[in-house]
Amino acid sequence: MLVTFSSSVRDDQQEMSALAVILPSVLKAIRVSALLMLVQWTFANADEVLPELGNTLVGHEFVYTVQAGDSLTSIGARFAQSPAILASANGLKRASKLSVGATLMIDNRHIVPRYDLPEGIVLNVPQRMLFHFREGSLRASYPVGLGRPDWPTPTGRFKVLRMQKDKEWIVPESIQEEMRQAGKEVLTHVSPGPENPLGRHWIGLSLKNIGIHGTIAPPSVYHFQSHGCIRLHPDDVAELFANVAVGEAGEIVYQPLLMAQVDGRLYLEVQPDIY
Repeated sequence: MLVTFSSSVRDDQQEMSALAVILPSVLKAIRVSALLMLVQWTFANADEVLPELGNTLVGHEFVYTVQAGDSLTSIGARFAQSPAILASANGLKRASKLSVGATLMIDNRHIVPRYDLPEGIVLNVPQRMLFHFREGSLRASYPVGLGRPDWPTPTGRFKVLRMQKDKEWIVPESIQEEMRQAGKEVLTHVSPGPENPLGRHWIGLSLKNIGIHGTIAPPSVYHFQSHGCIRLHPDDVAELFANVAVGEAGEIVYQPLLMAQVDGRLYLEVQPDIY
């Protein structure tokens, strides 16, 4: 969730102080329990946890026309917005069925995390967003699907080790065991094709058993449903694949609270602490 408010303060420390003064009224108005709990804890530990101010937003506010086959989940997955927030912003119930031709207001703005890498991949787990930098500038951003709470995506720095199209999925033993316990057919390999959950593009990372890949289930993007790997929409992973190279650096970070000052306005983004 992104909250915006005007600011006339002049330096970073003053901005943070002003933010602490006006946040309680903002929080009272938006009534989001996860946000309330996180910010309450933040105020008690302000010196340690207030993030550095960023200066870049991605995304925008726009009107979307519902297409055949759309749902709140699939639209949210494509445009990096929670289905619950999408429903609330448009006066709908979470389980509402959408009519073709209806219009939805979408606000998929996100704060770009502060980063140390001059170029490479930065992924912020709570945001479910991947940012790709070139020569110190943001090249692109993408919504991603990440690991379940009981199978989390790890944080840390990494390098791209390998890139492959139409990769065979060699099913890890841990996932085979999960299949066995669920009474499902135990698979050891899945050939390239429409049943392969890796999709058509694989970017292997130096983090153990973790890669960036496509998906055969696009609505699962922007959710925490994987076994730790990083899922992108097929179109997004194809574009990313074309713009990264073996040896490229990256980092997976965990920043549920982000702040930025852009064009004289302060922005606060708070995401649930999923892990």
